[in-house]
Amino acid sequence: MLHPFELHRPESVDEACRLLATLGDDAVAYAGGTELLLLMKEGLIRPRHLVDVKRIRELDAVTESHGRVTIGATVTHRALERSTTVRKRSPVVASVARHVANVRVRNVGTVGGNLAFADPHSDLATLFLALDAEVRLVSPRGRREVSLERFVRGPWDTERAPDELLTAVTLAPWRGRTAAAYVKFGIYERPTLGIAVMLLLDGDTTRIAEARVAIGCVNPRPVRARDVELSLRGCDAADIEDACSQIGALAAAAADPADDLHGGADYKREMVAVFTRRALRAAASRARGIESAARYEHTVVA
Repeated sequence: MLHPFELHRPESVDEACRLLATLGDDAVAYAGGTELLLLMKEGLIRPRHLVDVKRIRELDAVTESHGRVTIGATVTHRALERSTTVRKRSPVVASVARHVANVRVRNVGTVGGNLAFADPHSDLATLFLALDAEVRLVSPRGRREVSLERFVRGPWDTERAPDELLTAVTLAPWRGRTAAAYVKFGIYERPTLGIAVMLLLDGDTTRIAEARVAIGCVNPRPVRARDVELSLRGCDAADIEDACSQIGALAAAAADPADDLHGGADYKREMVAVFTRRALRAAASRARGIESAARYEHTVVA
């Protein structure tokens, strides 16, 4: 059951930040509530004040400026999937949003709430890391931007101070010819493993000029596999299959899994190797103008 709390409904970001600063540790920002209300029902947290930010209009928009896509904190997964800007600038984001949890969660769950909770089993945090995401934070002390890589410190642990409000996340999709894939595995709605691959192609060729590879859901927090990225630069998408075994091993070495209900650490490392290969094959096929038809049980290829 829910314990009593007072609901506040600010009309602006500044008003919301003042409330968070004044009420201190007794207050929590509230948007979609898909994770917050679950924790409250279980009695894991008992805030005396909820600061509802859904009415703040500036937080519910997707815009593009100077090559970056800005997604407001209260944009829902469903709205992200349907956004014309997102579909145009980074179609893989819309595709991944379509496969988050279930339709009820997608209709009410928000991008900002997902990132602010730092749930280690987050599709968006993994994907956004491969898109050089930055998180915008606002407080009575001012505004700042923090890279997503630095923002997420561990499971349910972020750089956000108690008086700060996460207002948006900005992505930096590459301009030019790109190919991307996100592959996730999970028996239940929360993914057990997620691999994001972004490839920037050199001009009109299928040679890889730049790469981003992120591993998520298997570690305490999502991480970039920089050795994998380095090994992909200069490769031709047509030759990826020959390098897949080596690249999969590099990805497994970049993972930092722990034994838990989802499996042992050694099992998870092997899963990282397998699914990195699958993600690379999907992205390389798209780079060559071929849509992979491969499907696996409990696997989503976005």
